Amino acid sequence: MAEEGKPTEPGSEPNVKTEQLAEDDKQARAGNPSFSSADSEKDAKIEEAKARVAAAKDAAQKAATPGPPRAPVKKKEEGPKPVDASAHPLVKRLRAKFGEAIIEATEFLGQLSIRIDRSRVLEVCSALRDDVTTPFNYLSDLTCVHYPDQRDAPFEVIYNLYSIAANERVRLKAATNGAGVESVTSVWPSANWPEREVYDLFGVKFHNHPDLRRILLPPDWEGHPLRKDYPLEFVENRWTENHLPEFTDVQQEQLEQRRAYGLEILSVPQEREVRELFRTGKEVMPKDK
Repeated sequence: MAEEGKPTEPGSEPNVKTEQLAEDDKQARAGNPSFSSADSEKDAKIEEAKARVAAAKDAAQKAATPGPPRAPVKKKEEGPKPVDASAHPLVKRLRAKFGEAIIEATEFLGQLSIRIDRSRVLEVCSALRDDVTTPFNYLSDLTCVHYPDQRDAPFEVIYNLYSIAANERVRLKAATNGAGVESVTSVWPSANWPEREVYDLFGVKFHNHPDLRRILLPPDWEGHPLRKDYPLEFVENRWTENHLPEFTDVQQEQLEQRRAYGLEILSVPQEREVRELFRTGKEVMPKDK
């Protein structure tokens, strides 16, 4: 305490007040739990931030320090590929008989495929059916593939043959254009409908077929739906214009809305039924009462 009559030293009074304020704040915090909980939460956040900074520094140091060399990444193993099958006994017998008409022979996962000249299809198929070792007396499938980029012969007719006696299979392939190939119905009568289906959906002609006409689509349908250049979406074409009743603008808009929501099956019989319903004035989807 300063002596009486002497001036107080500068700074002594503020120090006493600061100590007194700190003591009062300490007592207030001790008597009020909200102060202590807020401080604890703040301290926890500070410690968490410090831990994040330390972790980031450690990660930066580890990244800067070169580690041991990594093992080289192992390349993914390639899958099986077709191999040349010129040494196959069946291919040798066919080449001995037809020569250059047997263009190529490959084997993939035990499946033998032989590419032949389209002008010799009937002869090769007859020879395979009558083969002594493996008589391919069953035509299991006849189909086609469209390759638009192959301008000279964009269609490939495929014959899947099976020998019941020898339990062997072979696949014949014949590339052709719009001129088509010879029908094999004289070799396997079961080729009748598959050839009609290929003619209907791809437009490939089969010469000397007993009844070559469409089998899935109407006779006056234009186009072949399984060609790659055929549109995928539903379109109004000349057949629908000739055979189905006309829509009013409102009915056409309703139908397009139903299609957009997946409520309309895009096939000719259902289209006709919907149009007939519109013509008779019936409710297609009556409201619940």
